[in-house]
Amino acid sequence: MSGACRLAALCLGLLSLLSGPVLASEPPSATPVNHRPARLSLIIDDLGQHPARDRRVLALPGPVALAILPDTRHAGSLAEQAHRAGKTVLLHLPMAPAGGRFAWQPHLPHAELQRRLQAALLAVPHVSGVNNHMGSTMTEQPQAMTQLMRDLQRRHLFFLDSRTSPNTVAAASAQRENLASLSRDVFLDDDASPAAVAERFQAAIALARRQGSAVIIGHPHDSTLTLLERELPRLAARGIEWIDLGQMIAIRGNRAMAAHGTQGIYR
Repeated sequence: MSGACRLAALCLGLLSLLSGPVLASEPPSATPVNHRPARLSLIIDDLGQHPARDRRVLALPGPVALAILPDTRHAGSLAEQAHRAGKTVLLHLPMAPAGGRFAWQPHLPHAELQRRLQAALLAVPHVSGVNNHMGSTMTEQPQAMTQLMRDLQRRHLFFLDSRTSPNTVAAASAQRENLASLSRDVFLDDDASPAAVAERFQAAIALARRQGSAVIIGHPHDSTLTLLERELPRLAARGIEWIDLGQMIAIRGNRAMAAHGTQGIYR
């Protein structure tokens, strides 16, 4: 069974458990906020460019997901290593304003967009899902995003909206197409200074405690990796459950968090 199929089976199984009847022996669902489970999922973007940095990401403990750029020299070998290590592999698909031979651009016909997606998936084997690299222009295109979600549905892949634009329609398109999907809550390192990365990490933990979960995206900056090497082993002692993306998809059930929508529906 492929990695994508295993992930899809895990998501479906967990979703069925979460949506099943509540047994009489279960505690009431109105759990106090301060006792809610706090769960984190972590993705590192922009990989495949520098082997030394990629090795540091691979060495991080636990279920770190690796988002690999298809037009990088080491994309294929890194995906193979990550797969052997049991990590979730994402295709970090370039989207406008990003350029290059794999990039999705608004002016391209659907056939060319499909061709570029297929070529990118061949460059990055073992993927379970896709997230956008840049894309502040492309993820605002409703027709193209609907087409993408339908293509991913046929391929049994999930989508992670990096939310590089406040006007993204990518997550909403995935939700309408019933595609397994997530949205990013926190970028760790828009400001890559050590103090700023540490502040964003604490903000992510606070968000997870407040709303029950947080999806974090970071990049292979030295400051980011240094913080993660230090802090990830401490999460359990802080009462944080660190889970993979398949589990997070199942827990969220394709519903939007409060910052991204109303009553679970993406804006």
